[in-house]
Amino acid sequence: MHLDLVLFSCPCRMSAAVLTCALLCLAMANASSRCEPTAYTLYVERQECAYCVAINTTICAGFCVTRDVNLKSLLPKSALSQVSCTYQDLSYHTVTLPGCPLHSNPSYSYAVALSCRCRKCNTDYSECTMEPLRPSQCTKPPREADSYPGQSNFIQ
Repeated sequence: MHLDLVLFSCPCRMSAAVLTCALLCLAMANASSRCEPTAYTLYVERQECAYCVAINTTICAGFCVTRDVNLKSLLPKSALSQVSCTYQDLSYHTVTLPGCPLHSNPSYSYAVALSCRCRKCNTDYSECTMEPLRPSQCTKPPREADSYPGQSNFIQ
């Protein structure tokens, strides 16, 4: 009888270990956000226009595995790059800002992240910071933006 009890308890321990491992993996997957398109509200206003526009778009956000070396002075600068979550594929949408005077250009184009990946951040077209450079809120009254008339929502 004692032998049966030992054999019976062994599969239970294995099942508990597998269940614990599976739960731990699920918890880690949710805790570490992957590099992926994420919903973001962009607030746009121009000094010459009367209103602020809230634009719903997607940006690249999430975690990228990177390593930093201790002896930076011994390596060339080209070897000291760290990766960040940045655009892989993107499109541009254009809206017309309301309340702009006739002499100004009321169109505003913004990027929409279609896919993202971890790579060296290119400051020519990406903002490579942890936090936005300016507060993301309106200082003028908010209003709906109009799609750019006579064109598709995409700039090729």
